[in-house]
Amino acid sequence: MSNKIEVNKRNYEMEKMKMHSPDMTQDNIDRIRDLFPGCVTEARDESGQVKLAVDFDQLKQELSDSIVEGPQERYHLNWPGKREALLTANAPIAKTLRPCPEESVDFDSTKNLFIEGDNLDALKLLQEAYLSQVKMIYIDPPYNTGNDFIYDDDFAENTEGFLKRSNQKDEEGNRLVANKESNGRFHSDWMSMMYSRLKLARNCLREDGVIFISIDDAEFANLKELCGEVFGENNFIASLIWEKGRKNDAKLVSVGHEYILVFAKNKAFFQERKIKWREAKAGAKEILDEYLKLRKDFGSDNEAVEKGIRDFYASLPKKHPSKKHSRYNKVDDKGVWRDDNMSWPGGDGPTYDVIHPETNVPCTVPEGGWRYSTIEKMNEMIRLGKVVFRKDHIEPPIRKTYLVEVDEGQECSGMDEEESDDLPIQVAGSYFYRSALQASNELNQLFGAKVFNNPKDKEVLARWIEYIGTSDGDIVMDFFAGSGTTGHAVLELNAKENKAIRYVLVQLPEVINPKAKGAKSAVAFLEKLNRSCVVSELTKERLRRAGKKILEGEYHDAWNKDVGFRVLKIDSSNMADVYYTPDVIAQGDLLTRVDNIKHGRTPEDLLFQVLLDWGVDLSLPIRRETIQGKSVFFVDENALIACFDQGVSEELVKDLAKYKPLRVVFRDNGFASDAVKINVEQIFRQMSPGTEVKAI
Repeated sequence: MSNKIEVNKRNYEMEKMKMHSPDMTQDNIDRIRDLFPGCVTEARDESGQVKLAVDFDQLKQELSDSIVEGPQERYHLNWPGKREALLTANAPIAKTLRPCPEESVDFDSTKNLFIEGDNLDALKLLQEAYLSQVKMIYIDPPYNTGNDFIYDDDFAENTEGFLKRSNQKDEEGNRLVANKESNGRFHSDWMSMMYSRLKLARNCLREDGVIFISIDDAEFANLKELCGEVFGENNFIASLIWEKGRKNDAKLVSVGHEYILVFAKNKAFFQERKIKWREAKAGAKEILDEYLKLRKDFGSDNEAVEKGIRDFYASLPKKHPSKKHSRYNKVDDKGVWRDDNMSWPGGDGPTYDVIHPETNVPCTVPEGGWRYSTIEKMNEMIRLGKVVFRKDHIEPPIRKTYLVEVDEGQECSGMDEEESDDLPIQVAGSYFYRSALQASNELNQLFGAKVFNNPKDKEVLARWIEYIGTSDGDIVMDFFAGSGTTGHAVLELNAKENKAIRYVLVQLPEVINPKAKGAKSAVAFLEKLNRSCVVSELTKERLRRAGKKILEGEYHDAWNKDVGFRVLKIDSSNMADVYYTPDVIAQGDLLTRVDNIKHGRTPEDLLFQVLLDWGVDLSLPIRRETIQGKSVFFVDENALIACFDQGVSEELVKDLAKYKPLRVVFRDNGFASDAVKINVEQIFRQMSPGTEVKAI
């Protein structure tokens, strides 16, 4: 006789949270159903459960004019393992992020996250909370040079023999394996690893989001093709060339450069909104800083501020870079400006009548024609105060060019937008030089030892983070965090420019092989600190030391001083197996109320899995209060309230409803009685009808 029996369900069941990562395949089916409702039907899966499925025959009919059949020739990217990589990316996982305050810095107040674990798992877990939320992703993945370790996502193979042979295994059994050139799937394995992660990463980017990927010649061509498939070839922005310095030990050609591939989530978004990326030329920022200081001292007195700007130029040494911009010596309410000619670039510009406001006579047309394409555009510029008329109509008026242009929403034609080489801003080039030694020396100094080989340069990353217009509250993500350069770059940029950019870093606790080249000092460093000899420990220590150094140095007076980070560690779900298979329970468990939460999991653990499941930002402030003897969490005040204690009374439920939270969650078996549980939703319906109520 079977020891499993069907449990009779009560008439009432509170809505349960799913407590696993999104099923991307089902999400895709839902999208197809939205577009082609008749192409989605119901079918039984291997276990006999009824699920939504795509009727591909019907879908082919819907797309009959553009379908590619069987072996028909087409251009596409393929490799052994591609299908499995896509399935891996789409498959849900029953894992969670467990908070680790003791390894964090300013856990309660910081907006930064450090996630320890496999980045594929991390990306899956972040799909709802960070869907279309990330402004910039920078990654420096393994370059596949024949000596790198890559993530092995073949979850079906888990023999101890393989784990011992590879000598790489994290706490979850995820493995790093050496990808040697002798491997018959040398490129394919690397492509599969990147494909699944890039598919998920794209979902995290905002519409104006951008991904930067460092790579070298070994996989540059393949990576560009892969990104073209994932992000769309039309969203390619540039291949940046980073020259780091030549070595004289090459047998044929000294290759001293790497690439940074840049793709947009939606390049059309930039074009529709006329978004342009620019950076200040050397010396321009000093002028702006001086102007802001003078404005603070003299308020709205433009004459005094203008005199101060001219005195500033006069005080500078001859070779100071700001001297090149000394034509910016006039001031009005909008800022520092210089006079510029009104002539169409290159000549043959439009000619129309521009009436002088005093003489009522048309002004002399510049030799090259008017700078603005239409009289309407000219009148708009006059209205905005960007055109200055001379004393009479004999000479053409001049136009104001500001040190920092103010966006006033005016429409411009292509030629109207053309910029002079004299402007203090510039478009970044696709080639730049920065010696690799600078980053290594700075990091060695920070640690007091050489613990990383070839770290990335924080100055280079900070430049590109700022260049694409990243602003307060924006998120920069790096899911191959390595030495933690991306986090360090964000912290320094925030401190220097008074920004509040956030970072999300992910790093596997990859075991450091003490026999590997240059690893001995890293192992010795961690052993001295009594830490595990894994890469993620070095990453966290770098962030701690970087934050401390920044606070000890100079920083912007108004900066919020957030140098902290929340450490979250990937682990198996907090929920016991019975949570995912509630219909069948062992007969012996019927005598007691089955606990669906694993032993040893804390209320904080449960809270973060709830945040993931509900798609709530993991950096929101959290406070804990005791109400009627029960521990209650408030996330971002009333965005979410959670109580996971046992014995929740009706009085406590009413007290929580008074806060009118957006969401509230309880433990399914945490109520004082079934009657209380049944009344919970009714109480919130009466006292806080906008609250979403769920249980775990």
